[in-house]
Amino acid sequence: MPEENKEKKQKKGWFLKARTRCRTIYWQNFLLTASVVMLTLALLGSAFFALTYSYAIDERSEEMQSKASVVSHMVSSYMESGSLTGLRELADFASSVTDAQFLICNADGNLLLTTDPSLANRVLTVPKDVSEGAMSSEPYAVRTTLGSIYADTHFVVGVPIESGGATVGFVLAVTGARALTTMWRTFIGLFFMTAVTVLLLSFVVSAWVSMRQSHPIHEMAEATRRFADGNFDVRMHNYAGVTEITELADAFNNMADSLDKNEQMRASFIANVSHDLKTPMTTISGFVDGILDGTIPPELQPHYLQLVSDETRRLSRLVNTLLDLAKFESDEVELKMGPFDLCETVRQVLISFEKNIGDKGLSLDLSMGDETIMARGDADAIHRVVYNIVDNAVKFVPQGGELRIELDKKDRQAVCSICNSGEGVPAADLPHLFDRFYKTDKSRSLDRRGSGLGLYIAKTIIDRHGGSIKADSVPGESCTITFTLPLYQQRPTVADIVSGKPGRAERTEEQPEPEETP
Repeated sequence: MPEENKEKKQKKGWFLKARTRCRTIYWQNFLLTASVVMLTLALLGSAFFALTYSYAIDERSEEMQSKASVVSHMVSSYMESGSLTGLRELADFASSVTDAQFLICNADGNLLLTTDPSLANRVLTVPKDVSEGAMSSEPYAVRTTLGSIYADTHFVVGVPIESGGATVGFVLAVTGARALTTMWRTFIGLFFMTAVTVLLLSFVVSAWVSMRQSHPIHEMAEATRRFADGNFDVRMHNYAGVTEITELADAFNNMADSLDKNEQMRASFIANVSHDLKTPMTTISGFVDGILDGTIPPELQPHYLQLVSDETRRLSRLVNTLLDLAKFESDEVELKMGPFDLCETVRQVLISFEKNIGDKGLSLDLSMGDETIMARGDADAIHRVVYNIVDNAVKFVPQGGELRIELDKKDRQAVCSICNSGEGVPAADLPHLFDRFYKTDKSRSLDRRGSGLGLYIAKTIIDRHGGSIKADSVPGESCTITFTLPLYQQRPTVADIVSGKPGRAERTEEQPEPEETP
């Protein structure tokens, strides 16, 4: 029993391996190719054989019928002369120039004369159906044994003998079917040789094609496993020549680049959050411990308590900023889209920074063009954008520097530019200025309150509004941040249309088209 179970397990294991192997691209392509090739060969072979066999039969039949017709005419001439002398010599001559034997019979089917030595001196009668067919006016050809006259099947062609306007007999041209059998066997041999050759070629071609197709897939599987192990440097090769594989490799590499970037951002996020949270917590813990254990004398405790309070507020701001960031990135914040005055929003933000601007002795240059610039968006969210940009500008403008704000309309967009004088931003830092937790070395040294999230949140909000934001810098002179928002397009009133004001009516979500009444 154990041996039987072991044998069954081995057979089952072999079957499972075979089934698994047959599911691979290589074997599926091979089996499919082989099946198509064999089916094609079978269909083409059958059609070719049928046509060839029919052609051979027709050609053979015409040849034998021609010879039999000559013999029939000669027999008819001899019968009309009343003498059959020399008929045998004629039949023997006809038989010598072809592989057929001739049987001359009367109207009753009785054999009168034959060139076949095996039938010599025999009294024979041809079957009635053969006699009737041979004496008909239509060409007659059949495969038969002539009523067991022959042991095996022969190919027979019959031609009537006409004499005096009447059918007095018929001539049968008889040949063995060996030639047809030989042709059949030859064709079968050629067919199988061709099938084996084509099958081997299909095996080689399908193997080559399958390996080209499966290799990048195996490579991608290996790359995926390495990705799962934390190796984000893996990339696919460029497989030129196969469009689908090339697209797959490009998509994989793009995914890998995105994952690598996200991993770097995640690591940077954790590092920055840890740093920005750990620093104030360490400060608070150290000062509180110093007060509790008496290291800090009572007269200095109010000063250090103020520092603890400042660090607590800093920590609170960071936590609130992180919460806001999570909300904006997850689209949890529902924007209340509508018209608002961008100029008024900028004025409100500047009022909030009045003390900071005064403390630094900054000169403010505010250019608004029109009195009102109606933009479409969430007024509170855009207020946050302007606040973050102005806050960043005020931080890094030097004492007695210049803050310049310009608002304008361009290409159906509201444009806001906020520029601060100073050393500007290095060219290498500009592409990363709107990244999460990105800070230049200068920003870390000049301002400890910043989280590196203000401009990132601003970009996130602007992107959700369908606008754009960019940064430009002149080293040693200034840094400018510009963002755009869609203008609020108000549909002209009837009074505007009557007065002939330019422009055409444009519909917005706030002003839906009225329903037509019948």
